[in-house]
Amino acid sequence: MTDREHKTSINKIPFVVFPAKAGIQENVMFKTIHQYYVYILASKKNGTLYIGVTNDLPTRVLQHKQKTNEGFTSKYDITLLVYFEHFQYIDQAIKREKQLKKWNRDWKLKLIEEENKEWKDLSEDWYI
Repeated sequence: MTDREHKTSINKIPFVVFPAKAGIQENVMFKTIHQYYVYILASKKNGTLYIGVTNDLPTRVLQHKQKTNEGFTSKYDITLLVYFEHFQYIDQAIKREKQLKKWNRDWKLKLIEEENKEWKDLSEDWYI
């Protein structure tokens, strides 16, 4: 095949134009799914409680366990993950965190015991 024939044959390849966004709903295909968590840590069963919010629960719980940040949880040895909730939107998670922080202690204990009667560390098998 000569150069001239090659160029001609390339020009004969069917060319199809697809309309922009054909069959793709805008902002759906590449939308990032976010995950946020409200969590409760305890020092022991019926012990001191801490309520927090994060977008990376395993990392945040490990930080509490390793006491990487000085503060309340380090001071009172609050390292057991006893409860958590999942949210898609940060505003919902923050709203729930604030709500739980306003609850009296008995309501918080009841919430934990409805899901985790034995107060087991829900993260005990997350780390090697």
